[in-house]
Amino acid sequence: MLQKIAFFILFLSSFWVSAQNEQLAMDYFEKGEFQKALTLFEEISTKQPSNYFFFQKVVECYQQLQQYDKAENAITKRKDKYNQPLLYIELGYNYQLQKNTDKADKNYEIAIQEVEKEPNYAYQVANSFEKKVLLTWALKAYETAQKKNPNLNFDYQTAMIQGQLGNLEVMLNKLLDYGFNTPDGTPMVQNQLTRFLMDDTDGTFAATIRKNLLLRTQKSQDVYWNQFLSWFFVQQKEYGKAFIQEKAVYKRNPESFYNIVTLGSMAMEEKQFEDTKLILEFVLENTQDVELQMKAHHFLISMEMESATSKDYPAIDLKLQELLKKYGISPYSTDLQILSAHFKTFYLNQSKLGIELLQNTLKLPLNVREQSKVKMELADIMVYDEKFNQAILYYAQVEDNLKNDVLAHEASLKLAKANFYKKDFDWTLQQVKVLKQSPSLLIANDAIEMFLLIQDNSAEDSLRVALQAYSTADLKLYQNKKEEALQLFLAILQKHKGERIEEGTLFKVGKIYEEKGDFNKALTYYQNILDNHKDGIYKDEALYFSAEIYRKHLLDNEKAKALYEKVVLEHPDSLYYTESRKQYRTLRGDSTI
Repeated sequence: MLQKIAFFILFLSSFWVSAQNEQLAMDYFEKGEFQKALTLFEEISTKQPSNYFFFQKVVECYQQLQQYDKAENAITKRKDKYNQPLLYIELGYNYQLQKNTDKADKNYEIAIQEVEKEPNYAYQVANSFEKKVLLTWALKAYETAQKKNPNLNFDYQTAMIQGQLGNLEVMLNKLLDYGFNTPDGTPMVQNQLTRFLMDDTDGTFAATIRKNLLLRTQKSQDVYWNQFLSWFFVQQKEYGKAFIQEKAVYKRNPESFYNIVTLGSMAMEEKQFEDTKLILEFVLENTQDVELQMKAHHFLISMEMESATSKDYPAIDLKLQELLKKYGISPYSTDLQILSAHFKTFYLNQSKLGIELLQNTLKLPLNVREQSKVKMELADIMVYDEKFNQAILYYAQVEDNLKNDVLAHEASLKLAKANFYKKDFDWTLQQVKVLKQSPSLLIANDAIEMFLLIQDNSAEDSLRVALQAYSTADLKLYQNKKEEALQLFLAILQKHKGERIEEGTLFKVGKIYEEKGDFNKALTYYQNILDNHKDGIYKDEALYFSAEIYRKHLLDNEKAKALYEKVVLEHPDSLYYTESRKQYRTLRGDSTI
């Protein structure tokens, strides 16, 4: 028994020493200390003669030390012992390093001949060529195997090599063929295309994809191409065009209906209201699902509220009452109840009715998430009523009940804002410091803006006079009392001209005028940011919203295009980058459908 234990300990000890040597050899190699690495790799390779990895490391060390004869000798010895096509590539590469291209090509050709004899060698041979950046040879290996055995499919691998060679259209066709022939591989294909689209600054690759997919939908009746085209339009945030494709899919496959619902949600999140309205109206016309109907109505009324003026309020209020009557007060209509309470508070100035409605909602048998959504709206109303401590309590409950959930992060930001409105700036600063790292870009962006607002204006004014005035004005804006907010922000611009508070205030004033429909005044304030706060944090927003005004309202596409282009070229990290790039390309004439 003791002998067995001793043997086991000895075995573990030798295994540990071996592993330590392997790691040390790799460390030397990575640091460029090739002689030290070689000594260890030779020792390891002698103990593990069949291990190709360590043999290859020995050869690489010889080559790095320009000991090409030793490398050739090692490769030839192994070739005599093992029948491995990869060794011809190793030998060829050793000649290539010595600039003997004839001998190099001769050996590469022998490796290809081995693939022709046995097509299953293709992957390892091509992979070996790729590692040495011999891409045309890798391509030849795959093509040779596929020609010899048509049942083998290397479309994906050859596509990626074509991409590395810069032949993007060939790559695209290969990837699309692979996706069509291997439906399970479609997500992998789409991931690769997404990577290339991210680097597609001038839009040429996007135009190539669009053209190629359109041709395929015209030539083939297969619904696969409609689905793929829909996916592409979603990447481009062209939800109306994606909807056309999803409708074509739905006609042939009614089970795809929920894809249309998801599309509506995405369009809503991106504030593409015209497309959202079209999609959700289609949903309402084609579903008997009560939950879906309520969701669609919720989105449609939310959009109506976004652009409503006071004369529209009675009609919206009536719609909400009729919907609650139709669907009843139950856990299923929670979102409609929350929306109704929000409308009564922030639009009709009837916060008591809003609170009453939500307190009754909380009496229903709700799950934790539904309860949290109701409490979040209750907290929002408490902020509206300037009952900040009660609001903070509700936000904290949402944070505790839904830890690490998106709703919890949102509650954290709202809690910070409540403290800001309460003028507890030091506490707010501590909260937004943490929120700057939020996984949600929107929350992180808002947190950074608030952090800089407080920090910059505290350093300049220890009494925080301007910051207190800004907090009061911003609360009025939150309460949807835009005229009062406007006058307070304008007063800040007069009293604190040239101070740090000016940039954020200019932006707020510009947004209020934009929402009022006074577009020329809005542009004046945005231009003030661009002229006088070139290093500020609102520059990208001033550019983007100015572009939006020129495109949507003043119908000056040339000015809009120039402004979108500035966002794309100067602000790649902006929240508005993707939309600016899309609009810039459209105005430039890249869009064909």
